[in-house]
Amino acid sequence: MDLDGTLVKLDTLHQALFLLLRRSPASIFRIPGWIAKGKAHLKDQVMQRVTLDASALPYHKEFLAYLRKEHERGRPLILATASNYRTANAVADHLGLFSDTLSSTIDTNMRHAQKLATIQECFPAFGYAGNDAADFPIWDAADEIILVNPTQVAREKYAANADRIFVESRPVARMLVKAMRCQQWLKNLLIFSPVLLAHKFTDLGTLLQAVTAFFAFSLAASSIYILNDLFDLSADQHHPRKCHRPFAAGDLSITVGALLIPLLALLSIILGMLLPLPFFLTLLAYYAITTLYSWRLKQMEIIDVLTLAILYSMRIVAGSAATGTPASSWFIIFAIFLFLSLALVKRLSELREIKDSEPFDQTHRERGYTVDDLPLLMAFGTASGYLSAFVFTMYLSSEWVTQLYRRPDLLWLFCPLLLYWITRIWMLAWRGQMHDDPLAFAAKDPHTYVVGVLSIAIILFAI
Repeated sequence: MDLDGTLVKLDTLHQALFLLLRRSPASIFRIPGWIAKGKAHLKDQVMQRVTLDASALPYHKEFLAYLRKEHERGRPLILATASNYRTANAVADHLGLFSDTLSSTIDTNMRHAQKLATIQECFPAFGYAGNDAADFPIWDAADEIILVNPTQVAREKYAANADRIFVESRPVARMLVKAMRCQQWLKNLLIFSPVLLAHKFTDLGTLLQAVTAFFAFSLAASSIYILNDLFDLSADQHHPRKCHRPFAAGDLSITVGALLIPLLALLSIILGMLLPLPFFLTLLAYYAITTLYSWRLKQMEIIDVLTLAILYSMRIVAGSAATGTPASSWFIIFAIFLFLSLALVKRLSELREIKDSEPFDQTHRERGYTVDDLPLLMAFGTASGYLSAFVFTMYLSSEWVTQLYRRPDLLWLFCPLLLYWITRIWMLAWRGQMHDDPLAFAAKDPHTYVVGVLSIAIILFAI
């Protein structure tokens, strides 16, 4: 049987390439030279530098169960893959099912005709399990045809004569929406905050500019989310919850993700060019910082959460730039402290989740935190949250509020609501009950909706 796309639901070379780029960005300049020397040389050079954990790869469960039964019956199982021998041997050692492996070396790419010739040289009669067009010549020569998550073309050509068909896939459209993290677009509603706080929500032209800015930021964010997921494939596969993400679970092709990144970025830039230059520059800065965050900053403790707080606040600046609506400096400072608190909630929750799983790593994989930092994260985060409430009280004393509200004194009622919400979020996180991104959690939390409705009522009465 084949490995990539068959036994494992993704392409191991593609995963290894992103892992290499994550660890050594300068390798991007060496890859063209490796490709020029042939695919086998490329695979060997990449796998010399990175090692994939065979125990964490997303195996095709139903097909693997079938292989275990065949192994128990005493049937010889051969792993025949174009993957480098290091990957093939690691998978074979982990599963303990194969009597032999046929794989690529630095000189030989075990693919197409080369794979067929090697199989026929060793086995005059054989059954073969594969998934795509590269397997067509081998199926044509095989005595038994097994399709595993076949492509549409492979299904149409071989399904009628197949001895067994294994399918373990999810709807592509739903996986695309999940990979783009469309639920995270809620964060970009901050773009509307300068318009709403300036009470310009009845100005259709201004609202249209804000909507355009919202989608420009959302598409940029989705592009970065996908890039981040591809860089984090190996780390996510070890995570108790993130291992179910589309790329880490093999439910969406890594190639699809690599194509989506520039496509979404291009659409974002096109929308950004329709708005004033200050917004476009803010969008480019946001994309640059988020890319740097995905590549390096997220691995640096303290800097990672400070970067997240800045990125959240940039949405407010972007909304102001897109609509020409000034944003109060007090409000931006309030947002920085509040979102720093929420970023620390996210880190604490991730660390608690890993700590509570058995066994767990003492160090947060791909992060700079350890379980010993939990009390510190709690202290930093609650302090930042309460500071945001303090800054909000300073905002209430500014001339912005007296100019925009008839009854600004009513806005003080918002303070206990904010303190309640922040305190509750941190209590849930400390108890290990915060399993989502805090904003994603808030979107499903009834308490948040109650606080939100009361806050809107207070603002309307104050107006």
